[in-house]
Amino acid sequence: QVQLVESGGGLVQAGGSLRLSCAASGRTFTWYSMGWFRQAPGKEREFVAAIKLSGASTRYGDSVKGRFTISRDGAKNGVYLQMNSLKPEDTAVYYCAADRSYTTVVHTTSSEYDYWGQGTQVTVSS
Repeated sequence: QVQLVESGGGLVQAGGSLRLSCAASGRTFTWYSMGWFRQAPGKEREFVAAIKLSGASTRYGDSVKGRFTISRDGAKNGVYLQMNSLKPEDTAVYYCAADRSYTTVVHTTSSEYDYWGQGTQVTVSS
């Protein structure tokens, strides 16, 4: 069993930056993917970014490419999400997730992910 705890959300003005952190407790393996999804009120959960814990692959959602960067934190067995050039439409609850699939593919659909954090609110004001 893996537990995920997010931190780093908050309120920021448009054009600003935030960094989210996700720490995993429990046993993980290098073939796991860890990533971020987000959900705004009244909208479906959206893929943001994910990375293999081996570091071999990353994927990004189209709406965040070039602005967000996902990276691993080997010491804390987790991941970071650096968010730059934030826009009001980035406002959402951001969830950390882990996919234990034994594959080289980094999945982008939420149903492929096995473990979820509680979420952290990110609000971008205009």
